[in-house]
Amino acid sequence: MKIWLNLLGIIAIGCGLWSKNTGLTIAGCAIALGLSVPIIYRGIRHKLPKSISSVQQLRLVTTITMVVVVVNLLKISGFFNYVGGLSAGTDWSAVGALGLWGGALGQTAIATLAAFVSWRQYIVSRDLTIEQNRLNLQQNIITQQQTIDNYFQGISDLVLDDDGFLEDWPQERAFAVGRTGALLGSVNAAGKARVIRFLSRSKLLTPLQRDRRLGRVILNGNGGYDEDRISGVRVINLGVMLAGTDISQTDLRWTDLSDANLIRTNLSECNLLKANLARTILYQADLNSADIKGTRFFYGDIELASPRVSDRSPNYITGEFSGAVIEDVDFTNVRRMSQEQREYCCAWCGDKSRQTIPGGCKGIANRLISNEHASSARSFDDD
Repeated sequence: MKIWLNLLGIIAIGCGLWSKNTGLTIAGCAIALGLSVPIIYRGIRHKLPKSISSVQQLRLVTTITMVVVVVNLLKISGFFNYVGGLSAGTDWSAVGALGLWGGALGQTAIATLAAFVSWRQYIVSRDLTIEQNRLNLQQNIITQQQTIDNYFQGISDLVLDDDGFLEDWPQERAFAVGRTGALLGSVNAAGKARVIRFLSRSKLLTPLQRDRRLGRVILNGNGGYDEDRISGVRVINLGVMLAGTDISQTDLRWTDLSDANLIRTNLSECNLLKANLARTILYQADLNSADIKGTRFFYGDIELASPRVSDRSPNYITGEFSGAVIEDVDFTNVRRMSQEQREYCCAWCGDKSRQTIPGGCKGIANRLISNEHASSARSFDDD
């Protein structure tokens, strides 16, 4: 029965088109669609992808059917004939020129789009690079902290006996100095400051009084060790480990850097509160904006204190040859400089550095005129 009805619909469409009877043609289309769509849908619905739900399948078939119906209705209504007639009267040369302009605009738009895509790719790549660098820096910091912690444990095991007393023998001191030098050469400024604070507060940088026979450090009876600035022995002698390095913007409070070689070392913006820099070689060092409240540059009397000289023994009572070598040091914007510090620095820093001292050096004589002290500073530089 459905077959005959479909044939009847096709015949109606054919007769309508031949006789140009719009109503008959529309009726034939309606009959054909009404009978064909359900049959076709039932035949193909099982072959549609299972990911498409039954509702989506119905919508898909309905959309295709509507397209076919719309195309036929447009043909019946004469729309295509109207478009053909309209195109016959069109000035195609103008259309061609317009097409050229459109093509140029299209190429410009494509180039602009390509530039935009490239720019976005650059932004994404840059952000990924920044993030990767941040992760690498974070990993390096973690690795450095672990390395320093292992160093702390290793030094503690090396210089302490089973009872927890300082029992550093010559070979143990040599190992400690070697490990310290290797570590300070591989960590950043913050890591260097952390190592120095640990060694200083552990009295490993301080010259300690020792038994002349056994070499063991001597207790002071107050829960600590006796210091001996003249003939004492340090567990670790920094020497030139920090010379020419950058330890700026770090915390070096209460550290003992006495006798260390800090030639051209960057100490700018450091916190040097109560630090001991007596006999430290600070030739051409940078102390720009450093906090030097209570920092010791010398021992003894300010009138007699003078910088160290390589071939002269220091006098820690009078202050002769007990001071730091501060020639050509940059004191620009140093903070909390006391009057005693100003007098010493103005007297022994040289003409160039005197111009950088806050408050100036008016009324304070330049004592760095002795060939003995000036040549000493230059000999440290040669080393």
